[in-house]
Amino acid sequence: MIAEDVSPPARQTETHWMRNGFGKRLVRRLPWAAPSAPALADFTGDTLLLASEGRAISPDALALVSRLVKPQGTTIHVLSLARIWGSRFGMPHPGLMPNKHELEVQRDLVRDAVLALRQRGYQAEGQVVSSRSPAKRIVAAAAQHGSAAIVMSADAPRHWLVADFLWSQEPYRVRRLAAIPVYLAILPEGLDRQLA
Repeated sequence: MIAEDVSPPARQTETHWMRNGFGKRLVRRLPWAAPSAPALADFTGDTLLLASEGRAISPDALALVSRLVKPQGTTIHVLSLARIWGSRFGMPHPGLMPNKHELEVQRDLVRDAVLALRQRGYQAEGQVVSSRSPAKRIVAAAAQHGSAAIVMSADAPRHWLVADFLWSQEPYRVRRLAAIPVYLAILPEGLDRQLA
């Protein structure tokens, strides 16, 4: 069963524009003014980005893709991120890059998701990238592929003050940064640890 994303209504949603490293404009919303969840019926695109910040892509996320689009003429790009350790502003160091095992785990996750989508009749392709700031990388990949929406698995939302320190809250940062709809398949408490 897919848990519907019922975010509380945002207090005074303020929007700020900024440029990412690729010269594209990003929407940046304040952390306490999180945008509400988009309606499933409003989606009309034919290209999706199924993204993961490193966790396994849940069956709920695949079911959400099936609810959003029909297999005919739909292209789905699967993206998973291998974490570069350290801070966003740290000096590059080879020891902080993902090792072969971490990259192989992410390749297996993408391969499984692509095979599951192809069995459902979708045209799917996958990619593994590494990044220190996955939200910006996911939004940039969506713009690069011309995606009309982003679908991600997510934990339950945390308080905005704590959420910015947690890697598991990355889907909500993607939702704040993206100018396109971001659909989240919220996992029950503790299930994300079992999937990984």
